[in-house]
Amino acid sequence: MAACYQAILITVPDRKTGLSLARGLVGRGLAACVNMIPGIRSVYRWQGKVEESPEHLLVAKTRRSLLKKLTAFVRGHHPYAVPEVVALPILGGNPDYLAWLGESISSPDRKR
Repeated sequence: MAACYQAILITVPDRKTGLSLARGLVGRGLAACVNMIPGIRSVYRWQGKVEESPEHLLVAKTRRSLLKKLTAFVRGHHPYAVPEVVALPILGGNPDYLAWLGESISSPDRKR
C-alpha cells in the first residue's frame, strides 16, 4: 500500500511562495499534506556558476499517480525557471497515517 505514495521535495524562495503552493496543492487534492521547513540554505550550480540562496523546503505527500499533475501545478505557479520537484517513494510507515493519506488525496475515480 505504501509504495503507491510519494514524498515530493520542492524548494521555494520564501514563505509566501511556499504557502501559496502548499495551499494550492492541498486545495486541489494533489497532496494530502505539505510541510514547510524554513531556513534552509541551498548551494547549487546555475548557468555555469556556483550559487547560494536561502530557501524554504516543502515536503508534499501524494499518490504516485498524481506526480505529473502535481509537477505541472508547481511549474505553473512557481517563480523559478526550473523549480525543484523531486519524488521519493514512501516505502512504509504508520498504517493509520498511510490510510489517512490515501483518503485525503484525489484518486483517478474522484472528480475535483
